[in-house]
Amino acid sequence: MEIKDVENLAELAKIELTNDEKQRLLSDMEGILGYVKQIQEVDVVDIEPEYLNKNIWREDVPSESLFSRDLLIKQFPDSKDDFMKVKKIL
Repeated sequence: MEIKDVENLAELAKIELTNDEKQRLLSDMEGILGYVKQIQEVDVVDIEPEYLNKNIWREDVPSESLFSRDLLIKQFPDSKDDFMKVKKIL
């Protein structure tokens, strides 16, 4: 990767970079690309993938003690006929 590649990316991203920022970005990108190259060199041909996805099933039972309808209506500032009254929003 070269400075002209960084300049091209900056132009595509529509950002302005100083020469110092271009040099730092070039250094960072070379480090990232070096790490990707290192990962690509790992031999994974004989490794079996291991999937740990589990479906945990539980019954969906409402908890009356925490959020009972009557408790909510009693705590609401204004209610009528077991409904909570709210201000009209347009």
